[in-house]
Amino acid sequence: MKTALYQTLDNKLPSMVKVRRHLHMHPELSFHETKTAAFIAQWYETLGIPYRANVGGNGIVATIKGELPGKTVALRADFDALPIQDEKKAPYSSVTDGVCHACGHDGHTSTLLHVAESFWLHKAQLQGTIVLIHQHAEELHPGGAQSMIDDGCLEGVDMIFGTHLWSLTPTGTVQYVSGPMMAAADKLDIVVQGKGGHGAQPHHAKDAIVAASQLVLQLQTVVSRNIDPLEAAVLSIGSFEARNPFNVIADRVTMSGTVRTFQPTVRNAVEEATKRICDGVARSANVHIDLTYLRSYPAVVNHDVATTYVKKAAEKVPEVTHTEQMVPVMPAEDFAYYLEHVEGAFFFTGAQPDNVDEPFPHHHPRFDFNEKALLIAAKTLTGAALDYLSTHAVK
Repeated sequence: MKTALYQTLDNKLPSMVKVRRHLHMHPELSFHETKTAAFIAQWYETLGIPYRANVGGNGIVATIKGELPGKTVALRADFDALPIQDEKKAPYSSVTDGVCHACGHDGHTSTLLHVAESFWLHKAQLQGTIVLIHQHAEELHPGGAQSMIDDGCLEGVDMIFGTHLWSLTPTGTVQYVSGPMMAAADKLDIVVQGKGGHGAQPHHAKDAIVAASQLVLQLQTVVSRNIDPLEAAVLSIGSFEARNPFNVIADRVTMSGTVRTFQPTVRNAVEEATKRICDGVARSANVHIDLTYLRSYPAVVNHDVATTYVKKAAEKVPEVTHTEQMVPVMPAEDFAYYLEHVEGAFFFTGAQPDNVDEPFPHHHPRFDFNEKALLIAAKTLTGAALDYLSTHAVK
């Protein structure tokens, strides 16, 4: 059956590219993906594949029951875009001002739609059930995964697989890892409230900029002096704002940043140290510091057995030239929530554009990926699902 499915996917590659480019031209932001969701629903409507719309929001879940009994595998793709202006010059560039698929979710969606079509065409030989999870709002907290899970998208699912097209990895490479793969992501919002005054009379003021500057420096010790050097953690302040005339001492500074960790114990330690430092700087500078510490997606932690299915499936995909165990990375993914409920694995499908030595990274205005990777992603997902189902086939 795998050979037949792969041949079908080979024939569908032009359609994969066409659908990907259509979606790329018409991106929608997280929690606003109504037209994209309608496009996905229409795809299943046309094929006659049973599906459920508005799952946990804008999510779509389709189900293909094989004519032979067996286990159930879920495959997931996300479909939201980013608030980024598309700056690349391509015939399929975004036509929506300020919105762009700068992360590859258009490719994920096209891949899964064609994987679904291929399974549907061969459902007579399918031993078990394939669940297609099209998830909205991966890019923006609280994400779409948890609400879809709450709405039952994982009911009856025994294993789940997902992939991310990765522009920084050569096309033809599939990367996997058992255990932690992508980091938990938390957000810091900090307000430093002092007392404004004339720039020539600082002794009558409580300088919020000086206090906030001290805080930024002190926060750099959260990781360097509070976390075991053999553990991974990142704390970065990405925004620092105090708008005042040149001769006015600021009474207020707002800051925001991100924290990335893999282990729950490290995550807890970073939060505790951050709060302690904010309290200490507030006392020493005689200002008020308000910290909002928002916990977002947990770490993506792959299961051993599921990762083995991905590895073995990728090694048998003709277009894959290299498979490797990757080093975990600090970006986050709400695929993590699925892995907290069922066994599964997430992997990277290399998608570096041809003849490009330094590809633009994800979330860059000129991001793009190699469309040849669509077929590799489709076959690896298909192969992993089939291998699991055949291993657990009802005899």
